[in-house]
Amino acid sequence: MATSAIIAKKLSPDGPWIHPEANVVASTFGAWTEVGARTSVVESSMGDYSYVVSDSQIIYATIGKFANIASHSRINPGNHPHWRACLHHFQYRSDDYGLGERDDSFFDWRRSTPVTLGHDVWIGHGAVIMPGVTVGTGAIVGSGAVVTRDVEPYTIVAGVPAKPIRRRVSERTEAKLMAIAWWDWTHDMLRERLGDFRSLDADAFAAKYA
Repeated sequence: MATSAIIAKKLSPDGPWIHPEANVVASTFGAWTEVGARTSVVESSMGDYSYVVSDSQIIYATIGKFANIASHSRINPGNHPHWRACLHHFQYRSDDYGLGERDDSFFDWRRSTPVTLGHDVWIGHGAVIMPGVTVGTGAIVGSGAVVTRDVEPYTIVAGVPAKPIRRRVSERTEAKLMAIAWWDWTHDMLRERLGDFRSLDADAFAAKYA
């Protein structure tokens, strides 16, 4: 069953492959993108070739190209009004409780703290990216991490709260990769250079195409 489901999946240059059990609201997707089963994507954008696996939640986020988002990830979880006398959402979902009209301005506040994920990021299984955080291009967020602060490009972070573990590549290689911006290459260029993606490490790849 699992094998046939994978074979049946067809990614497209024309837009996303969205699993029938996914929920997508007011979001945009680039070419060759994918949304897995039981994943929710709300008011967000996802660049070309990016994907999110099953059982994840994404809201108010801008995601670059070639992003790799593992299952059970949470991108921009809900904030509560901690400065008020009460934390409960009856204050803004008032109509659910027969207390008055819904306060949509509260959700505008939530929209004001979007999450930004750069190109070629890897968000590990069960990671949480908190509101307002930017994860730089090429960064890795470890499984189960809770990211409360911005992550520098090409940096590996892990833990609760997430802290830098080490760089993914040297600063010199990072500079070359950022200048190359391979994530902006055409589909034909990716096909032509696929062998180098497979056989060269980051240093050698950057040296060849810098």
